[in-house]
Amino acid sequence: MSIKWEKKGTNDGILTFEIPQDKIEVGLKAAFNRIKKDISIPGFRKGKVSRQMFAKMYGEESLYEDALNFVLPEMYQLAIEEAAIDPVTQPKIDVTSMEKGQPWTITAEVIVKPEVKLGDYKNLTVPKQDREVTEADVEENLKTKQANQAELVLKEGTSVDGDTVVIDFEGFKDDVAFEGGKGDNYSLELGSNSFIPGFEEQLVGTKAGDELDVNVTFPEEYQAEDLAGQAVVFKVKVHEVKAKELPELDDEFAKDIDEKVETLAELRENIKEELTNTKLAAATEAVEEAAIAQAVENAEIVDLPHEMVHDEVHRSMEEFLGNMQRQGITPELYYQMTGTTEADLHKQFEGDAENRVKTNLVIEAIVAAENFEVTAEDLEKEVKELAAQYGMDEKAVRGALNDDMLAHDINMKRAVEVITSSAKEA
Repeated sequence: MSIKWEKKGTNDGILTFEIPQDKIEVGLKAAFNRIKKDISIPGFRKGKVSRQMFAKMYGEESLYEDALNFVLPEMYQLAIEEAAIDPVTQPKIDVTSMEKGQPWTITAEVIVKPEVKLGDYKNLTVPKQDREVTEADVEENLKTKQANQAELVLKEGTSVDGDTVVIDFEGFKDDVAFEGGKGDNYSLELGSNSFIPGFEEQLVGTKAGDELDVNVTFPEEYQAEDLAGQAVVFKVKVHEVKAKELPELDDEFAKDIDEKVETLAELRENIKEELTNTKLAAATEAVEEAAIAQAVENAEIVDLPHEMVHDEVHRSMEEFLGNMQRQGITPELYYQMTGTTEADLHKQFEGDAENRVKTNLVIEAIVAAENFEVTAEDLEKEVKELAAQYGMDEKAVRGALNDDMLAHDINMKRAVEVITSSAKEA
């Protein structure tokens, strides 16, 4: 097969290749077989016409487009392999010639992966991470558990920050009630910041039976445009004031929190162990992220194609919206609920997309530099780990991922290990 790769810019060019007659014949046969059941020619039963008769009636050229679509993916893949290029997007295909009896000539505008010039990626120095769990950390966690078990009890007297008030309220703008500004018997924890800024503070010091006007101004970025930045008045009636009643920190409390312990001392030990494991995992992750970020920063990527970033944004959007859809939230409903648009979501994912693309390119370059080898045993181990991780049958994993995909994932993890295992904290 005749192939020519001609660079136009740093990371793009024109790939010209031929499709030989034997492959064209395969495509023509497939194209004819796909349509022959629907062909009706006088003197022939439907679907029984020969290809020679079809060509005589309609011309073999009428099959060319379908034939090309059939053979093009394979021939394009062979062409990029022979040209030793690594495309990052779908090519723009153009047919140069399709003469009968001659090889077909195809050109493809191709964008390829940029060159990555690696800098230092081993023995990197990263910020020292805190792994110590103090008694104060344990007590803070214990008090949080205690607060979560608190009960609300009616309180005599005035409210303070942290109390819950049961209120009726109705909002007015220019003495006219506005939509969505009314509630009855609403339980509001003072200091929770769940209402408009300034609302909860004005209820501190109130008691059951109080009626008052609460004057606030909606934030400029408020989702309802007719209220954004507007001064309004809420007429509020306080029905009840409730205070949190904390349980005693004793052995009974410990058993209620964790059925595996008998005493408060044992609960404290369990909390310390959990916090230690959490801090160790967070420290390990922070070291890895810092080391990888340094390796990426130390590398030089020559003219990163914007198409790679664009594709990464759309991949992230599809993944995010797919997760929403699995929860019963369509893209249309998500945009309506959040008051955003597809363009807003695109912009939201743009920030990290370029960094993710650069990170993947650098890690792939490290894979090439380290010249890893993947054995059959490595592949088998990866299949078993993936099957266990996702609760899948090993055959299902094998069916979803071929050896090349598995080897790529194995080597990417090895490259990350090369970066992170040699990193030092200081």
